[in-house]
Amino acid sequence: MTETELLDGALSPTTERRRKLLATWIKVFIWLFMIFGAIAPIGLVLGVFGMTFDLSIYGLQTMYPLSILGLLIIALFAIKGAVSFGLWTEKDWAVKLAIFDAIIGIVICSFVMIVLPFFSENNGFSLNLRLELFFLIPYLITIKNIKKDWESKSEFV
Repeated sequence: MTETELLDGALSPTTERRRKLLATWIKVFIWLFMIFGAIAPIGLVLGVFGMTFDLSIYGLQTMYPLSILGLLIIALFAIKGAVSFGLWTEKDWAVKLAIFDAIIGIVICSFVMIVLPFFSENNGFSLNLRLELFFLIPYLITIKNIKKDWESKSEFV
């Protein structure tokens, strides 16, 4: 192999191949969560300066970014941002982290729906169906289905 062939191969990543494995709706969420993931550290800094603002994901809500719940929400957005960046840039680790992210999301949504109502101040149990589950479950299935193909393709031709 000549030096030119080696350089041409190294400079032409297979971005289309791995990205083609992702459904269009996942690509939309990738961009959304890359933005939220980039904003997460800013929210942490604003919290250090005493600012309060709404933070919410999977039914968890707080106004205080430096509370335990606020830090958990910021961490979830940071993980989602890392997963999105990894999937978009076709990193080898991205699918494994995406599966972990989806499972964590399903567990938290289920907890908020099933367990948390028993500890709420409302009288009696009330089921709060989380819309996120209608995206998280197909997301998990889709990512698990493309895992083998994703891992078989290298980052570079």
